[in-house]
Order: sequence, then structure tokens, then C-alpha cells
Amino acid sequence: MSKTNNQDEPGQSGYANLKRLAYFAAVVETGSFTAAAARLGITKAVVSQQVARLECEFHTSLLTRTTRKVVATEAGQAFYRRCALILREAGDAFDELAQHAETPSGTLRLTAPLDFGIAAVVPAIAEFTRRYPQCKVEAIYSDQALDLMSGQVELAIRVGWLTELHLPTRPVGSFRQVLVARADWGAVAGAISHPQALAELPFVANTALRDPLQWSFVQHALEPVHVSLQASVFLNETLAVREAVRQGMGLSVLPDFVVAQDLAAGHLVQVLPDWQLPEGGIHAVFPATRFRPTKVRAFVDVLMQRQAQHRLSA
Repeated sequence: MSKTNNQDEPGQSGYANLKRLAYFAAVVETGSFTAAAARLGITKAVVSQQVARLECEFHTSLLTRTTRKVVATEAGQAFYRRCALILREAGDAFDELAQHAETPSGTLRLTAPLDFGIAAVVPAIAEFTRRYPQCKVEAIYSDQALDLMSGQVELAIRVGWLTELHLPTRPVGSFRQVLVARADWGAVAGAISHPQALAELPFVANTALRDPLQWSFVQHALEPVHVSLQASVFLNETLAVREAVRQGMGLSVLPDFVVAQDLAAGHLVQVLPDWQLPEGGIHAVFPATRFRPTKVRAFVDVLMQRQAQHRLSA
């Protein structure tokens, strides 16, 4: 005997119909056919009809209907748990597929330290928005690390040594630390041949750092020399430290991207140029979400390209 076309075989269109599963899940989650229809953007009659057809096909009551609320039966609860998993996996699959084909668009919200933000992130934003004119950028610059899980930003650029080891990261580049003084300290700087001599000189401490007075210098792969410096001034912003050095208030250790222009212009001089300080890392840090929007990945690519070019030209 041939089967009628009124009902689909379980395991065929009725079982595999993701839309029908979505209708049923929406009813369970909202507790109402009306609310489910509003969420899905369809009529209440369509939702009710499709859920009723699902029950008819499997000869099982999935929902208990009252005048005030719709509640899943025991079978309905078990089925809903499976539906929720299937729909979540399907949604992830579509999102992942869309990311590969999607052109970056929308507003990118990011945070970065003030000094690196001005020196490197602003130029990267300019290039990013030229490449992708349908994108906008909102940036928060601060030496205080903004909590990524607050939902305010989609991307954080961290400079230095990472502390958020539980979050996804991507290396963007690195930077050198440079001991500098004002140009008219040239005679003093030239007379210094060993890091231990620095203990006698005024130093501008950057309190944004974990330990701003303890530094390790290395020369020709020999054992590092550890020096404890004496600060005459304590400042909590890197750009303020640079300005204090430019004003002749003392020596300080600053990132290369902060002092590059002053060194090139002769406003500052490097002290102990034959000694190296530890390099620091530059990382993109992401919220703990499964997928990253295309705009986030595209911006990080731009920033990485610029950092690579900077290292080659340095």
C-alpha cells in the first residue's frame, strides 16, 4: 500500500526540518505560541500548526497547553534538549561559513594603551577604514586594562607581558625598550659604560609598570646585569614619562615606538646603546567567544602587517 502525502516519514522531512525544530524550541523558551511567533517573525497559526504536526507525526504530546502558559511534557523536555543542541550547532555552522565569505562591516570597538594607541593603532585604524569604508571604529585608549568580558569592546591590544592567560590571544609584534635621556645629557650619557653607574643618576619612574625601578641589561649574550634605580619623579602615564625626560628631569626606559621620532630628531639620546633591555610583546586579546567577527580579524591583520613593516625598517 502506498503512503499518503499528508504525513512525512519520521527521519525524513519531519525529523530533519530545522525550521520545525526551531518553532518548537521557541515555544518552549518563551512559554507561549504568541511570543514564539513574535520572536520568529511569523504568524501564531504557522507555529501552532507546525508543532501540532510534529506531535502528530511521532504520536507524542510534546506540550501541555493551558490558558496561561505552554509547558513542555517530559518527552517534550527531552526532545527540547536535543533540539537546542542541534540548533546551536547549526547556527555555529552558518556563522562560521558566513565569516569566510563576509566583507568586514559595522563598528569595531577596541581598546589599547594610550602610547601604543597613538603611535601605532591610530595609523592602523586609518589604513583599516580606507580598505573597508563600510567599517567604523570606536577606540578606548588607556594604560588601565579594560575588562574584555564587560562587553564594551571586541578586541584589546595589550603591550608588554600578558596577564590574561585564560583568553584567546594572537601575537601582533614586539618592541624594544630603550634607555634614553635628553640630548644635552649627551656628555653624561657618553661617560656611562656600565649599567651599575645608573644608580647615581636621577630616573623618571613609570608607575604603570609592575616594577619600574628594577631593570636587567644584557651585553653580547653575557649574564644579565640587574640594576636598582633611584627615582626622582614618579609618573603613571608613558607619554608623561617621555615628556619628563624631554624636560631634562632624568633618564628613563621607554618603548622604541614612543621615542623613535625624538631619537631621530635629536631631542633624545640613547644611553648605553651597546646594552639591551628585555623585549616586550604586542598581542591582540579577544573575548572568550567561539567565533570572531570578520572586522576583528581584518583589523588585526592590518595591524600585524604594519608592525612587520616597522620591524623591517627599524
